[in-house]
Amino acid sequence: MDLHFGDSKPTDEERAAVDALLGPPESSWEGADRDAMTAADLRWARGGRAARDRRDLLLPGLHAINDRIGWISEGALDYLCRRLTVPPAEAYGVATFYAMFSVKPRPATVLHVCTDLACAAAGASELCAGVESRLGLGSGVSVERSPCLGLCERAPAALAVRAGDPVRTAVSAPATVEGAVLAASAPDSAPQEPSAAMAVPQAGDPSLTLLRRVGVVDPTSLDDYRAHGGYTALRRAFGLGPAGVIREVTDSGLVGRGGAAFPTGRKWQATASQPDHPHYLVCNADESEPGTFKDRVIMEGDPYALVEAMTIAAYATGAHRGYLYLRGEYPRALHRMQYAVDQARARGLLGDDVLGQGYAFDIEIRRGAGAYICGEETALFNSIEGYRGEPRSKPPFPVEKGLFGKPTVENNVETLVNVLPILTMGAPAYAAIGTERSTGPKLFCVSGSVARPGTYELPFGATLGELLELAGVREGLRAVLLGGAAGGFVRPDERDIPLTFEGAREAGTTLGSGVVMAFDDTVPLPRLLLRIAEFFRDESCGQCVPCRVGTVRQEEALHRIAERTGAAAADDIALLREVGRAMRDASICGLGQTAWNAVESAIDRLGAYE
Repeated sequence: MDLHFGDSKPTDEERAAVDALLGPPESSWEGADRDAMTAADLRWARGGRAARDRRDLLLPGLHAINDRIGWISEGALDYLCRRLTVPPAEAYGVATFYAMFSVKPRPATVLHVCTDLACAAAGASELCAGVESRLGLGSGVSVERSPCLGLCERAPAALAVRAGDPVRTAVSAPATVEGAVLAASAPDSAPQEPSAAMAVPQAGDPSLTLLRRVGVVDPTSLDDYRAHGGYTALRRAFGLGPAGVIREVTDSGLVGRGGAAFPTGRKWQATASQPDHPHYLVCNADESEPGTFKDRVIMEGDPYALVEAMTIAAYATGAHRGYLYLRGEYPRALHRMQYAVDQARARGLLGDDVLGQGYAFDIEIRRGAGAYICGEETALFNSIEGYRGEPRSKPPFPVEKGLFGKPTVENNVETLVNVLPILTMGAPAYAAIGTERSTGPKLFCVSGSVARPGTYELPFGATLGELLELAGVREGLRAVLLGGAAGGFVRPDERDIPLTFEGAREAGTTLGSGVVMAFDDTVPLPRLLLRIAEFFRDESCGQCVPCRVGTVRQEEALHRIAERTGAAAADDIALLREVGRAMRDASICGLGQTAWNAVESAIDRLGAYE
């Protein structure tokens, strides 16, 4: 693509897809029929500034085309660029940034088959081979090997997406060759997904805090949610006032649950105190860490809890608009959250006068499109704004200049829903759960070689062994991966590691986002490490040299030593350490800084190449 518009024209379907999102073009400058140009059109371009102000609709526009057609042609991209006054070269850079989009012709149906860690251990390679054999050329289905689909408790997994109006999706998990082929060939006839409660082995346990409504309430019913304590926390928030809410959150000791563990109250206070307006709230629901699916379970099983929690966070920080950035591989979570937002708005729980308190707040859902890096907060902001999802340099920090250059508070789903029990039970009672430095309950995503995979809720301070016992770890346990691909491996005899942020650090590992993935001795560890290296190489945004080059060198070295051990691998292991240190010290964001962690821990703790 060039900076200039080309001669390619959109089809009627492509034009209709864009116009359904943006409305019909108002002038020929926006792509209207040039035969209908007026004299005024020939003299000046109307609405240029207004069109440029809609740059943030570029990602939804790409989704609209991809959903309707299945891929993004040059003519369609050109038309979208005219509508938004975006240079085609920039839009092309955005379209090619995301794994779920294609700028080359492909069939209307795409079957994404997960080949990441949990699915790889559950036979994803055999599944892919079987599906590709059944769906050969001419089947009308494109089979694509995909990074984690967030269905690790039902591995192996496949997601079928059929373009059209409307777009149709079907999930097969645990997937068989027959099930995946059915999902791709007849998505409307594929079996329904099991309820979100099936991903919560503790569902129905009255002692739960964050997951107590999952499997108990109807996730589509606002009345059922309110009958089980919903919107009690928001009413208390209005009674406390913004400063009082922030004080409660601060006193509770709540820290971010996405892995960074930054104190939530401090982040909210820093945003609320900024004189620049407007303020924004962003909920990061783009959980793309391999092995992570807890946020999906909450959004599918208790969506109104997130709507309420976002409203409280926005009220406390002075925001009147919130964005829920939801990963593109979660079609059911998208439908549930959109329905919950619409119902809350219709019932006066969102909009110009929330609960009759004179406070205005609304939520807009934005879909991601398959980019792990967009889990980093500033990359997420760039994605929402219509740019490539590349991290920004800090400072300035998001609390000062975040989304659209304005003060922004960003939290993930689990962090936000923790605010509800803080306000309903009070900060002291909440802080009494867990440990002094890691307060409250924590969600853990357990998958791999266990009998009962799923999302578990435990108070901070429980041990790794206690969690594995709940999940029913199988015989022959060889290693446990904590924190996902960006985390670290621990040995089977390290089950006494306390599941707290400080306990994990003292043990030389990390909790990260709460991934606990068990692997028995049937899983080839070198192949697993190579998959982690491939993941980071694929997901690096390429913005900084240490990460862009380092992830490639890491993968190359692991390929060379995949079949070698001992002295034969020593030189490459030394090279891996050198590359790993460079990535950790010099990468601009957490992706490059943590890309070496799992490999390093496998070498040092497990003797992976001895």
